[in-house]
Amino acid sequence: MEGVSHESASMAGHMQLSRLIVLFDDNGISIDGRTDLTVADNITGRFESYGWQVLACDGHDMGAVSAAITAAKADNRPSLIRCKTVIGFGSPAKQGTSSVHGAPLGDAEIEAARAALDWPHAAFEIPADILAQWRAVGAQGDGARADWQKQHDTHPKSALFDAAMRGDVPDGFATAILEWKTALAADPQKLATRVASQKTLEAILPACPTLFGGSADLTGSNNTKVGGHSNFDRDNYGGTYIHYGVREHSMAAAMNGIALHGGAIPYGGSFMVFTDYCRPSIRLSALMGQRVIYVMTHDSIGLGEDGPTHQPVEHLSALRVIPNLLVFRPGDAVETAEAWQCAVEAANTPSILALSRQGIAQFRQGDMTENKTAFGGYIVAGDDADRQVTLIASGSEVGIALAARDSLLKDGIAATVVSMPCMELFRSQDAAYQNGILGSAPRIVIEAAMQQSWDWMLGPTDGFIGMSGFGASAPIDDLYTHFGITEDAVVAAARQRLG
Repeated sequence: MEGVSHESASMAGHMQLSRLIVLFDDNGISIDGRTDLTVADNITGRFESYGWQVLACDGHDMGAVSAAITAAKADNRPSLIRCKTVIGFGSPAKQGTSSVHGAPLGDAEIEAARAALDWPHAAFEIPADILAQWRAVGAQGDGARADWQKQHDTHPKSALFDAAMRGDVPDGFATAILEWKTALAADPQKLATRVASQKTLEAILPACPTLFGGSADLTGSNNTKVGGHSNFDRDNYGGTYIHYGVREHSMAAAMNGIALHGGAIPYGGSFMVFTDYCRPSIRLSALMGQRVIYVMTHDSIGLGEDGPTHQPVEHLSALRVIPNLLVFRPGDAVETAEAWQCAVEAANTPSILALSRQGIAQFRQGDMTENKTAFGGYIVAGDDADRQVTLIASGSEVGIALAARDSLLKDGIAATVVSMPCMELFRSQDAAYQNGILGSAPRIVIEAAMQQSWDWMLGPTDGFIGMSGFGASAPIDDLYTHFGITEDAVVAAARQRLG
């Protein structure tokens, strides 16, 4: 019944994934009762419209099930086998009812079922003849496995294959990142971070060919495809980029599957606001500890005229509360490259790359040896020697903080600017590092989003410059002025706290 299954079924049919065989336990029961309480779908017709082969059999007849699987294997489409069953089969009082769906039978009904099924064996006892049959089935693949292992052991690329399956990051990856950052230091660029992300991909894809990209019908907006990609489709299963279509949730779920399988590092793009659609699968990425990279662009009211339906204001806070999820909001092209490095090297953690639509001036220059984004937060300008106020920002608002610092300096007020591209990484640093970066002076956070995820570092006298409600439809500059996320607002907030 759930929507994501149909997004995925539609994609599987389009891709002609003939190895996909789904056995549907067609028992007509859900927790609330018979499924006709809520569903009147023509399931066969629906899956046939997706391009599937649909078969049916008696789910209690193992010969019929086996025959259906054999027929499914012979077809070049994915197959749905409707196995008609009675839920709780063998329970005299409960079979065929919703009461057996998720509740234990109870001791008396278990005994009645044993009698009805003529099953005299104790709990957890496997009869020897059945055990022997199962082990014989398991042994059928021994020869094929041995042949595969021999081919693997003699293949010239077996070491590369094993490294990819382990999820190893190639040795040249960090070098490619450093070379791209060094190029940025020599020629600073004002780029939307979504464009900076694309340029980073162009730099790292040759060094990390296991990256497997995609987008949910927003390739041109997410900037997730580069020249080194070939399309993965039903005519080319060797491709490295997949067009997922308007299927954000299915994209996220599929990337989890790719990560679990091994051999590829999946990333996929959509708009930041659509993390709502795929949040269940993002949560599963984190829960399962899978390296899945979500490239989520148009990260704030900075997307402009598309208006409040597409302007994410609560999404950063909502994502930052998911355990074991890294949420990156880079403030320039260098931080974008460093965020990509962190995401690829985080073997057991998924990442969100929240990227801007609008161009952002590059503030990082000089020596690029160190990945400062890996610390989560760091000082961009100023120091503790004369710090009177600390301005903390992420993403496009780092530029506003830097401009406010310059204005305050003209009045003799020393402000330290902290970039916070990844709050989770910053909070993983020791207390001494955190305290050194944040300092003891009054703090003002600037982020074009809701305040909630920042409250842990803000005291009663500190300030927040950001959103308190939904956005609006207008040009970018007008929006920032309307909502008071400006250099002047930061300067005023700093002066107020310093008397």
